[in-house]
Amino acid sequence: MRFSDAEWIVMEALWQGAGRERSSARDVIERLGKQPGWAYTTVKTMLTRLVEKGAVTEEMKGNVATYRPKVSRLAARKSAVKSLVERAFGGAYGAFVHHLVEGGPLSDQERARLRKLLADDARDADDTDDVGGDAK
Repeated sequence: MRFSDAEWIVMEALWQGAGRERSSARDVIERLGKQPGWAYTTVKTMLTRLVEKGAVTEEMKGNVATYRPKVSRLAARKSAVKSLVERAFGGAYGAFVHHLVEGGPLSDQERARLRKLLADDARDADDTDDVGGDAK
């Protein structure tokens, strides 16, 4: 599922309140604070779009609409990364990771952590390959 930059902002506000029952448009505005400075009607429009996309559920409590995310933050991130990799790297995750490790906007600490994660993943894959292999 693709979100516009504005939709990401609203989704983040909904995810912040996900531990609560449901969120009204006013709840979302409170979580947004002074940034981005949207009017109530703008937030309502964004919530309506997210409902239409199937990312958010809407429920009426009296005359107040309340909202809850249907899409988890993790699922949204995975979708966003997949879309980025498809557009910018032709779907090649290896090229994307290479960019992050070699020339991306990562700090030295983040780059070292990514290298460790890749090494651990490779070691785990090697261990899995040995399981169920032909014993001679």
